[in-house]
Amino acid sequence: MQVVAAIQIGAITGSLAILAFGGWVDSWAAAAVAALNIGIVGVTAMVLKRDVASLIDMARRVEVEPSRSPPTFSSVTLLESLDSELQRLARRLSAHALRSAQDRLADTLILERLPDPVIVLTSEFDIRRANAAARQAFGADLPAVLRHPSLRSAIGQALTGKTSQIASIGLAVPVPRDLVATVVPIDPPLADGGRVVVVLSDRTRERLVEQMREDFVANVSHELRTPLASVIGFVETLRGPAADDRDAQQHFLGIMAEQGARMNRLIDDLLSLSRIELTEHQPPAERLDLAELLPRLVAGFEPRLRQRNATIDMEIEDGLPETTGDADQIAQVVQNLLENAVKYGKDGGTVYLTAKRAEPGSNGQARQWPARAGVVLTVRDNGAGIAKVHLPRLTERFYRVDKGRSRAAGGTGLGLAIVKHIVNRHRGQLTIDSEVDVGTTISVWLPLGTVPPP
Repeated sequence: MQVVAAIQIGAITGSLAILAFGGWVDSWAAAAVAALNIGIVGVTAMVLKRDVASLIDMARRVEVEPSRSPPTFSSVTLLESLDSELQRLARRLSAHALRSAQDRLADTLILERLPDPVIVLTSEFDIRRANAAARQAFGADLPAVLRHPSLRSAIGQALTGKTSQIASIGLAVPVPRDLVATVVPIDPPLADGGRVVVVLSDRTRERLVEQMREDFVANVSHELRTPLASVIGFVETLRGPAADDRDAQQHFLGIMAEQGARMNRLIDDLLSLSRIELTEHQPPAERLDLAELLPRLVAGFEPRLRQRNATIDMEIEDGLPETTGDADQIAQVVQNLLENAVKYGKDGGTVYLTAKRAEPGSNGQARQWPARAGVVLTVRDNGAGIAKVHLPRLTERFYRVDKGRSRAAGGTGLGLAIVKHIVNRHRGQLTIDSEVDVGTTISVWLPLGTVPPP
């Protein structure tokens, strides 16, 4: 701007000097005209400089925040047409940026509300987006899922061949899960670098349903055979030799009632275990206050405690934090553990129930707890104890250390299996420690809060 003004002043001043030197105009008049020209050009240059600076400032603002309405400069004097055009262009850019932002928001909302886990990846397998279903289903384990060889191979083929791929994935931890991954390439890539979309469909429930049909038939046919044989034998006895013997009838009918109750408990436990296994791959999201739940459960054990002349010593840490869990299932865990402790503990003995915070990495009965804050429930009895050789198999279905004693006490052999699957669903840990003639201690670690997103 200064250069143009200097050239203009120099040209007019030079022309007037030549005219004055040649005598064509009066020198004083030429000097006056030159001075006036210099002033006009200087003022014009200043105004133009100010106008250009204002327009440049507006252009920079539009570049930084295109969605905002452009500023209006009323001080622009000599470049009004350019100002108007720039304002019009800025408004179009603002409207376009607003529509783009709304479209991105709509895409994000749609992605977040899809029921299946959806992940958007770059060509380097970096996660660009993961919807709520993906974060809830996998949490911090999501990167490990994406490292599965079958899934990585499908993603590589989708990127190379530009065609959709399908892969079957089996996960062993934290609980067994069967997934079907649909991999769809994105061409051209998204603005954030997303090159491929991975949709994970959980097929665990379908597999479990089929497996449970087979297990249910096998388990029921095996476990119900003995009580059914007893009932059939007593019925035949009552219809034959004991038809007129009232004492024998009362005795046999009492045994038949016990066997019927045992079959009923067995079927109830099998159905309960089946329901738990169906949801084991879906961690709960409800808040759970153990300090409020445990006293109610202990109060419900009063009749059984009187039968065994036993007591429960309960200790709950002050300020025990809430955890995330299914209240009904955690109640089932505590009831099963307390029932075993009362059933197999000493007559007139004491069962100890404690609930306290577990600091990350602190020592449990058999190993360290995870590196996340949690709560530990512990049930300890002073019964006969269990030999070490049996401890690894205690959570198997129908495994009994002493089959005769277990059945006499009304056990089905499914209590600890139910506990294990509930703890797995809560992404917790179960430890069992026992010593013969000393007693058994079972601890359940539950995490505080949900699994953090990746």
